[in-house]
Amino acid sequence: MNRANDTKVPRIVVMGGGTGLSVMLRGLKEKPLDITAIVTVADDGGSSGILRNELHMPPPGDIRNVLTALADVEPLLSNMLSYRFSNGSGLAGHSLGNLILAAITDISGDFVTAVRELSRVFAVRGRVLPAADQAVVLHAEMEDGTIVTGESKIPEARGKIKRIFLEPEEVEPLPEACEAIREADAILIGPGSLYTSIIPNLLVPKLTEAVLSNKNAIKIFVCNVMTQPGETDNYAVSDHLQAIYDHVGHHLFDYVIVNDGEIPTQVQDFYAEQGAKPVEVDWDVVTGRGYKVIADTLVLFRRYLRHDADKLSQHIYQLVQNWNLRKR
Repeated sequence: MNRANDTKVPRIVVMGGGTGLSVMLRGLKEKPLDITAIVTVADDGGSSGILRNELHMPPPGDIRNVLTALADVEPLLSNMLSYRFSNGSGLAGHSLGNLILAAITDISGDFVTAVRELSRVFAVRGRVLPAADQAVVLHAEMEDGTIVTGESKIPEARGKIKRIFLEPEEVEPLPEACEAIREADAILIGPGSLYTSIIPNLLVPKLTEAVLSNKNAIKIFVCNVMTQPGETDNYAVSDHLQAIYDHVGHHLFDYVIVNDGEIPTQVQDFYAEQGAKPVEVDWDVVTGRGYKVIADTLVLFRRYLRHDADKLSQHIYQLVQNWNLRKR
């Protein structure tokens, strides 16, 4: 586990989960930053859900994605962590990285130790921590009053989410995670699924308390490029920020990073078939609430739209550097 020794290197804590977080970290690891990634443990679908239920361990999928993104090894070894079996009774659908984490957890008796050891083996640039050392169950109360249980079930309900909450509500975070937040020069939240990857971390009481107690760090929100069916239908940037405020009761961020680049019509048509559309940047509302906005063309399109990791990480690094210079 390679953590920066130079105390002048900015310490950045990144909180979230899902593909968006991993894409961003691939860019950030190339910057002179001391990175700690705090990753949600609410996943209950696919390979992670099976291992969680059968082995009574936190779900490994989001953690494995982050480890892969931050790994400093040959591409073949990195790809090995993401390799997903397509055949085999019991094996089909599992990723090798998930199984390795499950094996080390079983050997050591502790999921956090498993993450630490795999980080060491794969020369991870930074530190990866689960938000808690136990799996949590995510619930959503919909606008019509119904309760949907399970991270994977919430988007499938296709209703309007009123609020989400954890079970247990008073889940304890790792002390290392709280310490990293309190000592950070920058705290970065997003991108990722708003209600199932981002907000769950902020519902761990002591994590949010640690964010609020750090008065010296710059706090940045990276907004998604597209809305997510069943979670953020028709949401603008301000709606994402309002949802976070409604759940934590505080104005968390100094800066919001958004994409304002044009998305080709054919790409929008592709996403529209799935019920998604570009997130509207409602400048007046966002700036009127006191947020500073950094906007740029931040997307790449291959099979799916993704953040441009290089451009996004450059904006983040520049913000952190300028903030630290002003503090001196």
